[in-house]
Amino acid sequence: MNPRDGIYSCDDHLDLSAVPPDLWQARMSRGEADRAPHVVTRSKGAVWVCEDRVMGRSGMPPNREMVKNFSAIGRAGIDDDGYRAGNPKLRLEDMDRDGVAASVIYGPLSLGFPIADPDLQNACYAAWNDWAVEEFNAVAPDRLCVLAFLPGHSPDAAAAELERAATLGHRGAIIGAFDVDLGDPAWDRLWAAAEHTGLPISFHIKGGTSSKLSYQIGKWQSAAFASVLPLQLDEPLAIMVFSGALERHPDLTLVLAESGVGWLPYFLARLDSEWHALRDKLDYAPALAPSELFRRQVVATFEEEPLAAQLIPLLGADSCMWASDYPHTDSTFPNSRQAIEESLGSLPEPDRRKITATNCARLYGFADVG
Repeated sequence: MNPRDGIYSCDDHLDLSAVPPDLWQARMSRGEADRAPHVVTRSKGAVWVCEDRVMGRSGMPPNREMVKNFSAIGRAGIDDDGYRAGNPKLRLEDMDRDGVAASVIYGPLSLGFPIADPDLQNACYAAWNDWAVEEFNAVAPDRLCVLAFLPGHSPDAAAAELERAATLGHRGAIIGAFDVDLGDPAWDRLWAAAEHTGLPISFHIKGGTSSKLSYQIGKWQSAAFASVLPLQLDEPLAIMVFSGALERHPDLTLVLAESGVGWLPYFLARLDSEWHALRDKLDYAPALAPSELFRRQVVATFEEEPLAAQLIPLLGADSCMWASDYPHTDSTFPNSRQAIEESLGSLPEPDRRKITATNCARLYGFADVG
């Protein structure tokens, strides 16, 4: 595919269910492999287990018809045993179906991949990062970009793995924003490493904030949960602004993955309002207004935005990137071009091209798309 003709998806997924079952067993020492994530078969199907805890399913469960109805792959009428998204060659076939030139892919860490033991976490994340470059991205390095995982138990460990990932050829990395104290200056070690390597750092939506609302496939809770989910990145963004992390590291690029853009104009205005009112009364306040820091260093991703014509000009086209979200329920696959036209059709062509191609290509170092 000619990169100049394609669209670039900045947030797609490789969930744990689609991960090759032998990934960690094949890449870790025997002692580590016994403790690492591995697949076991139980009465309700195959599941991933680590640290005596079930982490999620592997492959398609016995009630596969329900799951297929909620998968973009299943809705498209494509046969899937549950592992299709984890097969780079089949994934490329689906990208071609959808006119996607390149895909930035978030692995299971984006939705929760808890490993409590620090040493085991380091080893498992390193194994993922090696596999991602050597076996997945390598199939089409100009089109596939599975992001690196960064450990969250220590700033030094996260920075060291980011620097190692950069030498492997990774284009970006993700850290669990809800698992670390982003306001702690100790994390400057990681932000400095991101500046040094030039790799963008992603925060991705994850769990909800209420114990009374969770995603339950096929039930009303799934719609309620999905409706409020993007807004949860408000706290990480506010912390990165007001703690000074963005200001101290002006060459750090932060990606708010699957955040949507609808809430951001209000939120940035709110941040600016508090900054104007309180900056002379606080122990610290950034020299630049929060909205200026956002436009300088933050990029938000979205799939469909009915109010794009009104909202995106408030943020600036340089601060937004389109995503397919393949193969999740909300994905625009296999009708992404139609979805883009419906959401972005009234924007000027240069802005549409930035949002659907150029911003992603430049941020992650894909081929020049003009």
